[in-house]
Amino acid sequence: MNVMRGENFDLVVPPQVKADMVSVLSFMESLGDELESASDLFAASPNLRISMHLIRGHIEGRLVTMTSLIGASRAPYATANRRIKDMQEAGLIDQRPRTATGKSFSLHPSMALLDQWTQLTQRVQRLAVAQFGSSVAADVSDYYYGDSYLTAKSIPPMKVLQSPLKLPGGLRVLVHGDPTFMVMDNLKRQFEQTIGTQIHQRAFSIDRLRTEIMRNAERKASAYDIIAVDLPWVGDFAQKNVLMPLDQIMDIGRIDPSDFHTAGWQAVHWGGRAYGVPAQTTPELLFYRKDLFAKAGLEPPATTRDLLRAAKALHDPHRGIHGIAWNAARGTALGHTVLMTLADFGQPVLDLKQNAGGFETKDLAERDYRVTIDTPAGLQAAQFLKDLLQYSPPDILSMSWYERIRPYAAGRIAMAYGYTLLAPYFELDEASPAKDQTGYLPHPAGPGGAPIAPVGGYLMGIPANLAEDRIPAAVEALLAFTSPAAQKMYVQNGSRTNPRYSVGSDPDVQRLSPIFEAVDAMSWRDELQFWPRPPVPEIDQIIQICGEEFHDMLRGIITPQDALRRAQGRADAILSRS
Repeated sequence: MNVMRGENFDLVVPPQVKADMVSVLSFMESLGDELESASDLFAASPNLRISMHLIRGHIEGRLVTMTSLIGASRAPYATANRRIKDMQEAGLIDQRPRTATGKSFSLHPSMALLDQWTQLTQRVQRLAVAQFGSSVAADVSDYYYGDSYLTAKSIPPMKVLQSPLKLPGGLRVLVHGDPTFMVMDNLKRQFEQTIGTQIHQRAFSIDRLRTEIMRNAERKASAYDIIAVDLPWVGDFAQKNVLMPLDQIMDIGRIDPSDFHTAGWQAVHWGGRAYGVPAQTTPELLFYRKDLFAKAGLEPPATTRDLLRAAKALHDPHRGIHGIAWNAARGTALGHTVLMTLADFGQPVLDLKQNAGGFETKDLAERDYRVTIDTPAGLQAAQFLKDLLQYSPPDILSMSWYERIRPYAAGRIAMAYGYTLLAPYFELDEASPAKDQTGYLPHPAGPGGAPIAPVGGYLMGIPANLAEDRIPAAVEALLAFTSPAAQKMYVQNGSRTNPRYSVGSDPDVQRLSPIFEAVDAMSWRDELQFWPRPPVPEIDQIIQICGEEFHDMLRGIITPQDALRRAQGRADAILSRS
């Protein structure tokens, strides 16, 4: 997978723990070796050795042939050959041709075998803990008392496609250079094993990604089979025929829309049509240090007033600790903060119609909307941002996506607004004071608002100018990359984004981080919302305008009233030209 890393991405995320299945595989292989070394009478069954070799090959993305499988069985050739054929007839082993003639083929575990091994993995772990004791004894308690093991089913590993995808030159993918998409790159071999073809991935920073997508749209035929798209771009890309509507090329039911967080699924739509599949649903939350709050006798903030009070109490520059960090760099970064802060005070940036869950966005394609920045709620939001400055680091006006999380991870910040995709910076860093000490909250609400977690993230879609003969294979690859099994694999290898309910409730996933259960709860409470950044074609320009005018306000060059008036006027001019 050829990767050009994003300019703002330098985090190499190692797996937090080895996958449970690999751990049990290693244990059983080692136990078998020990038994065989004790006595020839204790030799493991060839069927077990065959199964373990198939499963490990599948997980590690290694080619498994009849020859290698016979060798792994440690049985005589005729015996091993007979056992393999028995397992094929029993539906435990799938065979896939490697050449057009079909004379050369690879062997793979079937879904039935993967399901059986997933269940065996859990049973072996529970038996080991119950018999010998372990630091994960709580998981056994959960099992016996009917907690997570009985309320959610563990998602099995990805299953190889019955036929390899026919894509001359391999699958070509364009993504953003963030931690989740880099996890996909690290899992190249597994995905290539699954879809049966090479994968070539390019990754760019967010601004360069948009430029490359637009350049690609001008080509006669797309240079990419699948592209990642920032959610606010959906309306613009749909209007400009950059993305192909999914209902034009596939049965939408295959995606299982009901399994996605409602806000994430709604966010990929424009004019009632889905233009991609949610690949990342990463809400912006308030990260806070539970240990510092407890020491200071503070409750987690539910309102903007609570947040300012907590920031003031924890702000201690002389000890090198500041109250809060947030996106305040000029332009795009601060512009996002402005839109989300407006939402905290109950004010969308457009005159959206109110509904039971917040504000309505389904009619945006009709283009009947106007900008709403210079309002009483807008003034409250502007003043709140000015108040935050008092308890922020001295370099706050140059802080953006990663800069606000790094000092939080280093223990120099008590609270930070941040997307869940950045949580690996402290969750996977053993040296971080914030590891295992971070609480996750929706944005505290201002007067007139309600707690919300503004949804960010990416969809994966198919370019509108993709050559017709590549579309069916691109659809199958898209389904594989966004499946529950794939999403679970991303999480197990360091990602902290997840668009699906089934993945968030998976007991293996919940053990890795409290962030998944917290986000699922926010979704059920209707706190996950994407209306704070409505995906209209003009949204990028509106964000840029807000990020410029409010930056001047925070620097003291203009008043909050002037910032609101100027941002409103410039944004109105943009809409009048559209």
